[in-house]
Amino acid sequence: MANKTIEEVVKNDLCTGCGTCISLCPDSAIDLIKDNSKGIYIPKLNEGKCNQCGICFEVCPGHSVDYKQLNLAVFGKEPENILIGTYINCYIGHATNYDIRYNSASGGLVTALLIFALEEGIIDGALVTKMSGKNPLEPEVFIARTKEEIISASKSKYCPVPVNIGLKKILNEDGKFAVVGLPCHINGIRKAEMINNKLKEKIVLHIGIFCGRNINFLGTEFLLQQMNIKKEDIKKMDYRGEGWPGMMIIKLKRDEERFIPYPKYWDNGFGLYFLPTRCTLCCDGTCELSDISFGDTWLPEFRNEKIGKSIIVSRTKIGEEILENAKSKRKIELNEIKEDKVVKSQERMLYTKKSDLKARISIFKIFGKKTPDYNTKLLKPKSTAYLNALSLYLQLCISSKRYLWGLMHTYIFLKPYTVGVLTRLASYCLNKVRTILRRPL
Repeated sequence: MANKTIEEVVKNDLCTGCGTCISLCPDSAIDLIKDNSKGIYIPKLNEGKCNQCGICFEVCPGHSVDYKQLNLAVFGKEPENILIGTYINCYIGHATNYDIRYNSASGGLVTALLIFALEEGIIDGALVTKMSGKNPLEPEVFIARTKEEIISASKSKYCPVPVNIGLKKILNEDGKFAVVGLPCHINGIRKAEMINNKLKEKIVLHIGIFCGRNINFLGTEFLLQQMNIKKEDIKKMDYRGEGWPGMMIIKLKRDEERFIPYPKYWDNGFGLYFLPTRCTLCCDGTCELSDISFGDTWLPEFRNEKIGKSIIVSRTKIGEEILENAKSKRKIELNEIKEDKVVKSQERMLYTKKSDLKARISIFKIFGKKTPDYNTKLLKPKSTAYLNALSLYLQLCISSKRYLWGLMHTYIFLKPYTVGVLTRLASYCLNKVRTILRRPL
């Protein structure tokens, strides 16, 4: 019987677009293509080259991630904290270099630590991502080998990024490397390391980024449509920068710049309705299988922060040592915090991943769709989670149809008014019920 291949994952809409299968295929039988209708990357199998070895399916994090097995392999134990995973310490911190800190998404710590690891000889390069110079709306995965190249890859990229296509280059080059990725990327790497010792020896540092959701390419297209900007007129685009929480910076070919504050574009349709389907079924918000994880510091006491700080979760000995050494050489600043601060800073996202996920999986199964297998503990969802899941998938269905975007533009424009009206109506009805209940029989 032939082994399963990545084709089954794509057919069941479970591909994360991470690129692991492409790098690990021994026959180079898989290509990465862009699905313009869904706004995502997917692998395409060349059946003429494929020998049905099944490696692509084995390393794929889309259909399954055995968190119990991988936690034991990476950390030697299972996590005590369901929400954030295995950890050694938790911190709040930032880069000491002002320019690096200001021009990053939050705190500049990933950039500062990669530069530190490179200058200290811990790594020879880092697998990172920048927006392409040739096509400014698409990402470019590369191995950074200088300080300047690492800095060029700073800032968040709110679009599909196939980081793990770069693993092939790591396997074919000498040296030791760091990788920077979202949970799906790190999960794919950890699965690949289970069957490829060469990869495991070459990657000495796994840096993870907190992820509540990724955004497909349709999200950027919709946003540009709202702003009346043509894709062909864009020279350069940064999704976040200029302090914290930062802003989107669009440079046009006619030497004009547009600046949009992060909260304005994120909550205005872009960050709500344009999710790849597989992202809605993810259970990992803090990149639990990394050596160190980083995320935004969404805490009340930092509401007025203008330059940027990061939440940091160190998980392994090498992760903790690099943090301590970088701090001792004044490359970064760190302040230890309790785990509950990490949870509070990402509370909504974490409970969506660990609780609402069960409801989403149930909805998928009702409609006969496949869902990923996770060998991990999840929390019981509230009853409202099932209605929220149905609402989410309705929104995703609408956002995936370009011909319905006119309706979305209208809804987003009217939303501030309709929300106010509905809130007042609900309050009026509630007060009426209370008045009736107070009346004597």
